Amino acid sequence: MDYVFMFFLGVIATTLGTLAGGGGLISLPAMLLLGLPVHSAIGANKVSNTVSSFSSFYYLIRKKKVSLKESYWIVPVSLMGGVAGSFIASSIPEEQMYILVSFLLLAAFFTSFIGKKGFTGESRLKVEPKSAGGLFGIGMYDGLFGPGQGTLMLFLFSHLDIAYIRAVGFVRLATFSSCLGAAVTYTLAGHIIWPLTLALMAGSVTGAQAGVRIAEKLNPKFVKPLLRAVTVLLIAQILFTRVF
Repeated sequence: MDYVFMFFLGVIATTLGTLAGGGGLISLPAMLLLGLPVHSAIGANKVSNTVSSFSSFYYLIRKKKVSLKESYWIVPVSLMGGVAGSFIASSIPEEQMYILVSFLLLAAFFTSFIGKKGFTGESRLKVEPKSAGGLFGIGMYDGLFGPGQGTLMLFLFSHLDIAYIRAVGFVRLATFSSCLGAAVTYTLAGHIIWPLTLALMAGSVTGAQAGVRIAEKLNPKFVKPLLRAVTVLLIAQILFTRVF
């Protein structure tokens, strides 16, 4: 029964995560309620996200929505961020991680109301301090903890004025890279409970394929309201966790 639960958890969380980030809002608390140790739950997310995010990126590159020429540099930047974050995870108190992500999400939420940029597709992704620094920092947070990573990346690409479907592709590539580094670290540390992780992975791949097909048809004007709604839910979940 736990395997069936993990499969459908992967489907629901990754569909939402592909569209607006915040999949960890669903999957991580659910796995903790199931009784998984926190490091095993985070590790399961990293392993399943590595596979599912690559599957959705491959779909978009095959459909020529994104190109490797524009996005290849995302891999080393996010990979280094994920590895760095997973290595220092044990040295940062949990309370400080919650404070950090709450601040980042609040900043992203309020910034989203400033200016008219946002998934218009007028810009191309370039290797520059703003984009590389943002991706490295979010990759580090993904290695540290994770929930909210995809939402923060979509806010970053919105600020960079990248078209929504291309932004989804870049987020999935960055997620693959940061999760790969973190997944290897958690695996070597012996935190992975493989039967449950594989069930979650199967559901996540299914959800990733569903999410990316919905994203192709989603009107960009609905994306920012969706991102803001997910951000509010993420902040509420963090506050609820801290209070109760």
